[in-house]
Amino acid sequence: MKKILYSPNAPEPIGPYSQAIEFGNLIFTSGQIALDINGSIVSDDIKHQTKKVISNLKSILEENGASLDSVVKTTVFMKDMNDFAAMNEVYSDFFQTSMPARSTVQVAKLPKDVKVAIEVIAYKP
Repeated sequence: MKKILYSPNAPEPIGPYSQAIEFGNLIFTSGQIALDINGSIVSDDIKHQTKKVISNLKSILEENGASLDSVVKTTVFMKDMNDFAAMNEVYSDFFQTSMPARSTVQVAKLPKDVKVAIEVIAYKP
């Protein structure tokens, strides 16, 4: 059965979607962008944005019985692939020992004109 998941430690969705959905023992997050808890963009810097995005994902997962270690797949959406190395540097700080499968794509535009958005699929141990 599908269950809507929520974390008060991550920003509210900015559209008609849930922060995450649980189905069986899997958690599917919506794409997260670099918003603080008040819905403001944290910075224009790709490193700061990536750190905030992954911190938001971590909050959603931990609030709902999972963790970054239980992530099996990420999809990274980038405004500019020239920022890949900087994004990857921060990303690798969060995923050191349990590296999930990953796809990274450049897109024409992201919500609120941010530089990066990330969604994950995780399992509940």
